[in-house]
Amino acid sequence: MKSGTEIDGRKRVLFFAEAVTLAHVARAFVLAELLDAAEYDVKIACHPRFQFLFKGSRIGQYSIDSISTAAFANALNKGSPVYDFQTLSRYAKDDIRVIEQFDPHVVIGDFRISLSASARVSGKPYITVTNAGWSPYARPSFIVPDIPLTRIVGSHIGQGLFNLARPIAFALHSVPLNKLRRQYGLPALPRDLRYTYTDADHVLYADIPDLIPTGDAPSTHAFLGPVFWSPQLPDPPWVDQIPNGRPIIYLTLGSSGQYRSLPGIISALRELPMTVVAATAGKSGAETPSGNIFVADFLDGRKWAKRASIVVCNGGSPTCYQALAEGVPVLGIPGNLDQYLNMSAIVKAGAGKLLRSSDASAKRVKASISELLSAPHFAFNAQRLGRAIETWRPAPILSATIAKALSTPCSL
Repeated sequence: MKSGTEIDGRKRVLFFAEAVTLAHVARAFVLAELLDAAEYDVKIACHPRFQFLFKGSRIGQYSIDSISTAAFANALNKGSPVYDFQTLSRYAKDDIRVIEQFDPHVVIGDFRISLSASARVSGKPYITVTNAGWSPYARPSFIVPDIPLTRIVGSHIGQGLFNLARPIAFALHSVPLNKLRRQYGLPALPRDLRYTYTDADHVLYADIPDLIPTGDAPSTHAFLGPVFWSPQLPDPPWVDQIPNGRPIIYLTLGSSGQYRSLPGIISALRELPMTVVAATAGKSGAETPSGNIFVADFLDGRKWAKRASIVVCNGGSPTCYQALAEGVPVLGIPGNLDQYLNMSAIVKAGAGKLLRSSDASAKRVKASISELLSAPHFAFNAQRLGRAIETWRPAPILSATIAKALSTPCSL
């Protein structure tokens, strides 16, 4: 008997979270916690490297394979495919093993792209949670990330070459998953990385359409709204030393940020008449607290975004949405394409500035901060997006999507 759920009438929901970054696991965890325990028996399958998330939680777990965060970051830095066929084939077998053990009514994945095959051959309705920048129906600005190409020819020439090469690169990135699907007798997806990242019976975008619209997306695609998570931590011992009356900059590059840039960014911010509160995610290279710099390994991001005048981050959606929810403009210093997609949307909305990590000199960091503080439209637009964010409630949208998935046939 599986978890006793055959006798209590609850629907079994199995989340798969690809643990290449904390963000994917945290998002799945928050969504799992939002589901009513009286209606759903919920489990999460993920690699145990972020085990601390589950301390004291009612959510059960299954352990599955995942590439390392270092391997993920290395692939992004090179602009090469994150997964090869062998890895996805191994993932699919692991997925099927867990699906057979728990026998869920519905499967929900966060960046577990092998589910495009494994959920389908298991006969389970499949929902994926992703970001709207990857939607085939969005029209984002594809800015060339910091890959070897830009280090050789520069970002200006690199952008032109990237514009020409991107459709070919996206097609090549789709090859491993299509090979996996063929192995299981499933039809190939369009040769475009965006379909690889969004293939599911139902697609939920952890964004708001005010920031990244998706135009003529089908009815099986819907916006979920931002999914917020912050570590529940006591205040650092230095919190009472923060002076009153000075603007605060909240700085974090997340678990996948460009930490080679961190010491230089902190050095630049040290020269400003502001207080800098920095979360380093336990990475080396950060300076010790002194002067106007207050440093901790981890901080409650939503709390410090609320106190900040500016948030400086890697441009990824988790921290950006924390800032925008509080009406705070963002200085994004992205490294990978996902971060560029999100940050370019914020720039287009007039709620922040983008600074390439390769260009994040002390002079440019200070100039960007000065502009964000002095030009009122940045705060105005961040507050406008903050009001839009307030209207979104992920829990009922997720529950409604599960109900739809259970009432409609699975696609291939």
